[in-house]
Amino acid sequence: MTMSGVAGHRLVLDRRPQGLLDAVAAAPASPLVLGVTGPGGHGRSAYLQELAAVYRRAGCTVLESAPDQPDAVDPDTVLLVDDAQLLDDARLRALRHLVTARRHRLVVGYRPWPRPAALVELADALRRDGHLVLLTPFTREQTAAYLACAPELGRQPDLVDFVHGQTGGVPRYVERLVRGLRGQQGPPGVPTEPPRPVILEFGPDLEDLAPDVRRLLLAVAAGVPLPVDLLGALLDRELVEVDELIGATRAAGLLGADGRLAPIVRRAVTALSPVTERTTVWLRLTQLQLARGGPVLPLVRSLLAAGVAGECPAPTLEAAAEEALAGEPAVAAELFAAATAAGRPAAVRQAVAAALAGDLDLALRLADRLLAAAPAAEQVEAAVVAATALAHRGQGVRSVELYRWAGGATAEAFAALGALAVGQQVDAADPPADDRAGGPPTLHHSAARLMADGIRDSVAGPPTTALSTLVQAAALLEPAGRAVLLPDSPAALAALTAMHCGELDIAEGVLDRAVTSGIGGPLLARRHRLLQAWIAMVRGRTGLAADHLATVTAGGRPLESRDLLLARAMEMGIARRNSDLGALQRGWGAALEALVRHPVDLFTLLPLGELAIAGARLGHLSRLEPYLRQARQLLARLGDPPLWTVPLHWSGLHAAILAERPTTADDHVAALLGAADHNRYATVVAAAAACWVEVLRGTVDPVRVEAAARGLHDAGLCWDGARLAGQAAIRTSDRRAMTTLLDCARMLQGRPAGAKGGQRPPGGLADAVASPAGHRLSEREWEVAELVLAGSTYREIGDRLFISAKTVEHHVARMRSRLNCANRAELLSLLRTILADRSAGAARQPWPVRTPSRSRSREQGDDDR
Repeated sequence: MTMSGVAGHRLVLDRRPQGLLDAVAAAPASPLVLGVTGPGGHGRSAYLQELAAVYRRAGCTVLESAPDQPDAVDPDTVLLVDDAQLLDDARLRALRHLVTARRHRLVVGYRPWPRPAALVELADALRRDGHLVLLTPFTREQTAAYLACAPELGRQPDLVDFVHGQTGGVPRYVERLVRGLRGQQGPPGVPTEPPRPVILEFGPDLEDLAPDVRRLLLAVAAGVPLPVDLLGALLDRELVEVDELIGATRAAGLLGADGRLAPIVRRAVTALSPVTERTTVWLRLTQLQLARGGPVLPLVRSLLAAGVAGECPAPTLEAAAEEALAGEPAVAAELFAAATAAGRPAAVRQAVAAALAGDLDLALRLADRLLAAAPAAEQVEAAVVAATALAHRGQGVRSVELYRWAGGATAEAFAALGALAVGQQVDAADPPADDRAGGPPTLHHSAARLMADGIRDSVAGPPTTALSTLVQAAALLEPAGRAVLLPDSPAALAALTAMHCGELDIAEGVLDRAVTSGIGGPLLARRHRLLQAWIAMVRGRTGLAADHLATVTAGGRPLESRDLLLARAMEMGIARRNSDLGALQRGWGAALEALVRHPVDLFTLLPLGELAIAGARLGHLSRLEPYLRQARQLLARLGDPPLWTVPLHWSGLHAAILAERPTTADDHVAALLGAADHNRYATVVAAAAACWVEVLRGTVDPVRVEAAARGLHDAGLCWDGARLAGQAAIRTSDRRAMTTLLDCARMLQGRPAGAKGGQRPPGGLADAVASPAGHRLSEREWEVAELVLAGSTYREIGDRLFISAKTVEHHVARMRSRLNCANRAELLSLLRTILADRSAGAARQPWPVRTPSRSRSREQGDDDR
């Protein structure tokens, strides 16, 4: 527990060793028999030196050499003997005689190994007739206390954690590392690895070791639990001899009591050992581990880091790759490639690993080459890899063809799933009576069947059955789904189904579990995160959705076409909900390109609907008509299943409202009312759609509007619910109705009604809006409000409207006063609610009432269908 520190010796001691020092200082003439033991580097010698200094300051004579005979020691002297494990039997027996005589002040220090019989007897006598101090590694608090003597390093908890973690608390290593950090020239802060000079200080320690001990340290440095019999085979030693080597290494302070190396020691052993010796030991270990059926990946990883993995036999590389497949598919692909180069036919497994890692370019190249020239068995697996990759890239028809060609129960289930996604009806298939030729019914196989059954039920059956089946499929794969190739995640399909029927809590839960369990590996990780972000956006939590989206798109790896379409649609959806016209305009080109890259299928209807609304907001709805037509045709081929058609009609309604197409909006409302009985979500949006169109035509029933808005909120469409209430509020001249609806809008946005921004006069915000002076802003104020919401500065707004920035500021202040907003943030929040459709002109002119004979307006043309 002792250390050499900044000034002289820095002792950091437990209570008992410190108490002994204090007792000696207080009464140096009192009898003392003390044994001090601990591995090398734990401060034994420093502690003995401190005792010697205390005695000398008291005027006592201190001897530091062991006598041959006990009579040779003067009882008035203090005898301090270190490294007693190196003494011969005669001197050890003399020391034991002095201990049992109890007439001398005697301190003996020794390591736990070697343990000759005479030393064991001496240790027993010290324990029986005196005191024994066992030195152990520092606790974190003791490491922090030692660092406190180096104030120039600062008092950073992270630095304490770094030093303690690297050294394992061994005092000698703490001292070396702290000294190295004090002398390091570099940027301030906590380093990521020990300085190179500190590592070099281990050189003499390692050079003094016996060859077998160095080989033992290299074996342990590989990071694999090593049983004694394996070490015996590696070192060509008997088990007893191996135990002695381990004891010697622990006594030297290099190997911890748990059989592991402290990170700083491991780094030193790896860096300072001769390359040939290190490679020989690790290669031999991999061979022994493989023969025993033990894990070889940590050993091969060490060889990879050393740049000599190519010297491994192909079977070892292949075994390591299989171990890495679930957790690190990119590493597995690299190892499979090395195995192939070493003569092992592992190319098809490399393709699987590349696909799981998300490297679909490599996976498709390898699979295509195998399909052309590989043996039949490998062709089948290559076809599955290619089919999976193509499904992720939107090539659903080609993916289905490859799955069907591959055959087998799992591939057939995925083929059925892909066929439904592109609008091909698939009949339910009975489970085969005997599928022995296709392999056993694994979790993968069972999940594939459930996925196909769940989507089939979503098209032709009740939504509750479909959702339950898909959630079960996701649960089946949670234990072992990281290394399974999937055209889509069962969790993603369950979440999509849940979103289409308004069960957002279920969608969130299944996605959270999928992220935790890693279903589908890195290939599907971003899809799960994107769908989590989509749910946040639908709920109106645009900031959280934007944060999730930024996390998914960070890192530089491009998104596959399906994920890219979802991400681009989400960018547009977030901008629309934030009334950010500039972001909508900037993102439109990229969103349209993403839509062009990915053909329309059943699982991309949500982003397509969101893009339709954004396109209508920007006046580009006609550019999306071909894709909307494809979606309608796809759904028609499937029999227009309500679960999938309802959200698209809901989006189509809002696109028609923004594009001022009342007849098209009425058609969408009629379709929603026709499907209202299918599920709770359909009932809610049908009622809200009918109510919304009535509001646009100037008919505001506050009770009905509030019920519809709350229904949307309860179904997860929080932003839409608040928007409906806000739109109705600005279209009614009834002051009481406006008060009720605006408070409802505020509450649905996550704020208590009438409680934001300080105290309000009676009637609150709604009264201010409904007052004769303030329930309508001027045309200029409407223009300023839209540009403020778009993020423009006062100067930019002034330049655009040909007024001064000061005048713009005056308009904003007047709006705050009229709307009784306590601050700018509250003003912006309210304007987002009541101005969502203002630019489309819907707030100023009621829609015409529809009659059966009414013909479609010229601007609609053929775009309605």
